[in-house]
Amino acid sequence: MRILSALRAALIVVPALAAAAFGSAAYAESGGISFSVVKAGLVIGGSAGSGTLTFQGRQYPLGIGGLSYGFTFGASETHFHGTVRHIRGPGDVSGVYAAGNVGAAVGRGAQAIVLTNQHGAVLELTGSSVGAIVSADLNGLVITVK
Repeated sequence: MRILSALRAALIVVPALAAAAFGSAAYAESGGISFSVVKAGLVIGGSAGSGTLTFQGRQYPLGIGGLSYGFTFGASETHFHGTVRHIRGPGDVSGVYAAGNVGAAVGRGAQAIVLTNQHGAVLELTGSSVGAIVSADLNGLVITVK
């Protein structure tokens, strides 16, 4: 009889604990994102831009800023578009995204990148750039939802 009661209690408690542990991930959603960034520099570089987050049928304006340090020479403009995943609301997109970069572009080029911020938001982006730039640097990109 005691074994039956313990088994019954376990069958109730285990699914409840699993729902509590994994429930937050189940409610994460995704949205669309597009933005443009202008990057320029000589050793230390800077970037700035703006864009739009589309989440649950609404559009939110974005501000973009950042710094890079390393070997950077030139200027370029990149138009990114893609998906942001693992967010519960538009505010989860705001944050700092870091990446290393090695590349060169003269004229037009293509890029693909995946970035993550401190809230767990994951940006999966593709983009096209225009300009003349050579770089091997570390980048910090700050995105804010206005």
